[in-house]
Amino acid sequence: MNHQPIILITGCSSGIGRACAEGMARRGWRVIASARRNEDVRALQDAGFESVLIDLASSHSVIEGAAKVLGMTQGRINAVFLNAGYGQAGAVEDLSRPALREQFETNVFGTIELANQLIPAMRRAKRGRIVINTSVLGFVALRYRGAYNASKYALEGFADTLRLELHGTGIEVSLIEPGPILSRFRANSLKAFHRHVRAESSPHREVYQQQLARLNTEGSAVPFTLGPEAVMPKLVHACEAHRPRIRYPVTVPSHLFAWLKRILPAGWLDRILLTIG
Repeated sequence: MNHQPIILITGCSSGIGRACAEGMARRGWRVIASARRNEDVRALQDAGFESVLIDLASSHSVIEGAAKVLGMTQGRINAVFLNAGYGQAGAVEDLSRPALREQFETNVFGTIELANQLIPAMRRAKRGRIVINTSVLGFVALRYRGAYNASKYALEGFADTLRLELHGTGIEVSLIEPGPILSRFRANSLKAFHRHVRAESSPHREVYQQQLARLNTEGSAVPFTLGPEAVMPKLVHACEAHRPRIRYPVTVPSHLFAWLKRILPAGWLDRILLTIG
């Protein structure tokens, strides 16, 4: 019997997903790396990964992709790292219902649906690890990131609930909470901004000019930015430790704001957050 542990990682075309897929493979895990575009799936396969197409914005793709993964593994899955997602920039008053729906379809609904597709296999095995990539913006909010903030807050709530509901099943639920990580995140956020926000007619147009300048720079221009490999040790602990942690902050801002949120009145924390972004 093959006892090699199996992990599905979403969002592996670049950034955190790709770094963690490579890292877990080096540790001896059988990695199934997913991406939402066919060309990225082919690129992953060319790099030596088993890869499947999973577009979290499509329920059909999620269900079909999960079934394909379980078919490839004879129904075994030890861990899933739900990493895929993007950030919709823009002031809340400039976000249409379609913009919000698109953000939640990928970041929240698809993520939870995929977890739910895999839980039965973990229940049968009486063990499993569900690791969800959220953000420092899953517990503090920054201006002009309302859709993304809300999607990550939602994931934190779902994960906290799922952890309680799965208590005693052998399935552990953990959250990884990165701060700024060097990736294509800002480039993808810029595309979403132009797709949904009419900046020229917004009362926030002057701020948007500053935001656009930031989105057009590499992540290294943001203080405390780390490479995507910084997430890897947290994922290893969440998947391999006898007692995984509930939350894994990554980068200085994540640790700092988790501490500040515990000790400061909300109004004081707001004053600090208003100086950012």
